[in-house]
Amino acid sequence: MSAEIRDLNPKEVWENFYQLTQIPRPSKKEEQIIAYMEKFGEDLGLETIVEEVGNVIIKKPATPGMEDRKGIVLQGHIDMVPQANSDTKHDFAKDPIDAYVDGEWVTARGTTLGADNGMGVAATMAVLQATDLVHGPIEALFTIDEETGMTGAFGLQAGILDADILMNLDSEDEGELYIGCAGGIDGNLSLDYQTEATPANYSSFKLIVKGLKGGHSGMDIILGRGNSNKILFRVIKEATKLFNLRMTSVDGGSLRNAIPRESFALVSVPSDKSQAFADFLKEKQAIIGNEIKAVDPELEIIAESIDTESEVFTMDSQIALTNLIYTIPNGVMRMSNEMEGLTETSTNMAIVKSEKGTTLIACLLRSSVDSAKIELTEMMASACELAGGTSVFEGEYPGWKPNPDSAILATMIKGYETQFGKTPDIKAIHAGLECGLLGGIYPNWDMISFGPTIRFPHSPDEKVNIETVGKFWDFLKETLKNAPKK
Repeated sequence: MSAEIRDLNPKEVWENFYQLTQIPRPSKKEEQIIAYMEKFGEDLGLETIVEEVGNVIIKKPATPGMEDRKGIVLQGHIDMVPQANSDTKHDFAKDPIDAYVDGEWVTARGTTLGADNGMGVAATMAVLQATDLVHGPIEALFTIDEETGMTGAFGLQAGILDADILMNLDSEDEGELYIGCAGGIDGNLSLDYQTEATPANYSSFKLIVKGLKGGHSGMDIILGRGNSNKILFRVIKEATKLFNLRMTSVDGGSLRNAIPRESFALVSVPSDKSQAFADFLKEKQAIIGNEIKAVDPELEIIAESIDTESEVFTMDSQIALTNLIYTIPNGVMRMSNEMEGLTETSTNMAIVKSEKGTTLIACLLRSSVDSAKIELTEMMASACELAGGTSVFEGEYPGWKPNPDSAILATMIKGYETQFGKTPDIKAIHAGLECGLLGGIYPNWDMISFGPTIRFPHSPDEKVNIETVGKFWDFLKETLKNAPKK
């Protein structure tokens, strides 16, 4: 039962996290959590503001003797990614998350956990509640819709916050301090298709690619996990040559910022080739599975028999779409020359869905170099144009340029060394932290990001390490106590 997490230490953080798991808060549907956070601040007797866009701001004065410290914004997003396994029935708009303790971790049954960014939000709530912490002026900024467009960060008002330092509590490796992040842009490609009657003596199947881990399309893209959309069309392309396979529809992936784990297509093959088609799928599963077994060992490629479909793509339309899917890049495009091990530029083919004569392809492009990001959009647009489709790139957000001379960075390095006897790793992240946008609105801010250890965010395998939550909380308290002076 999820209530068991309330007994974990530090209790003040885990109690808040438990409460968050009970409140539905998928991106774009944050009404309940906004109301909860507003009441939370008001019940504490603190100045509470709900911006027009939906961000919640709660201000807490400095404790006596700390008025000379720079003000700090503690920032996290209150929405979560709604991902569930195909065999899990869960309504993210109504149902609570069923979190439980699994050894050294807290995870959820069949769904995303919401530790991204629930742990950061829970810790900030604990700071606001605390009567025994020493700190300067605190402003808590709870943003909405980080996961599907950063609407809250885009909509933050200038001048409403007074602090000099932003501490983003949304990174996912304890012992690491992040001082930079990638920018991103949504790529929306579309290709029209024509249909015709399914040939005679054909049998239809639901072609399924599943069993992949998926994950965060920025942080996990370097792991080389399988992309179910790419695998699906790899199978379709070869089966078209071998069996004259015909496709009726495709539905792959569900979220633009998650590596797709499952993809489906309705297809038909000559009835006398049905067994050969089934044997072919077993062979492809073995071949592709062997290629990715080190990172995705549970790939399944299967076909379920269905009633014969009445229509299929024309062969010209099917070939055009298949070639476009093959041509569009996916995965890591370039590694950083400045920071070892950091992905500079990547793209994730997140969603492929056909409906009413058009196939839509949604990709999320990321880069810490703006010119490289734009170059990638041109590459995709060119491929789409050659196929006869159209492309739109929108929702661009900037990256966050590292500042190695940051005062809060120096404070936190020293504090971590004192507390834990080692130096934290200083990194940039290949993900779209809100810092890039927020820093554009408040260019005076000295910014840093840190958090507990979270694994497999944006997937039903998401989990947070219990021990690191305690270290994260202790480090946050000590940092607030030693905040730089004005």
